[in-house]
Amino acid sequence: MCKGLASLPTCCLERAKELKARLGSILQKSSWSLSCCKIGKNKPTLEECLKWKESFEKLLSSKYGLCAFTTFLVSEFSEENIAFYFACEDYRCTKSPAKLPAKAQKIYNEFIGSEAPREINIDHETRDITRANMQAPSLSCFDLAQHKIYMLMAKDCYPRFLRSTAYSDLVCQAKTSAKQAQQEKKA
Repeated sequence: MCKGLASLPTCCLERAKELKARLGSILQKSSWSLSCCKIGKNKPTLEECLKWKESFEKLLSSKYGLCAFTTFLVSEFSEENIAFYFACEDYRCTKSPAKLPAKAQKIYNEFIGSEAPREINIDHETRDITRANMQAPSLSCFDLAQHKIYMLMAKDCYPRFLRSTAYSDLVCQAKTSAKQAQQEKKA
């Protein structure tokens, strides 16, 4: 270990490792590439960006909206919320009942358990109910926790995203692109 790092408290080193792991897992997901909103012709249109303001659902249903929102959550170190939400969506689509226990345990260990590397912020009662649901995992065992996280994002993260410079920049880029397209049509 380098001399400078050896002098840091163990808790700082552990936190740095945790942050590196969290960021690495986000960057490995190709659909969550941090640059997906800005690459070449794959930019959201002005209309699409403005639709995101209409509702949280419209933001999440847009490929670029989801990417921009996820990037915003990464910048706030709270990307575990969107990751948990979509892990639950994927879990709910599980066709084979035999796969439910293993998939449920994986989600629980990653997001809810006491040693969860990407622990979500839910109240004690919700955590206890979800833990009890793990005794006999069903397609609905994460419903309460998922709803709480959805509401947290909708009422807290989403409004902050709409006020963020990241969102403003995307709207500005989309306006510029729209103006350029209009000028090209006239020429």
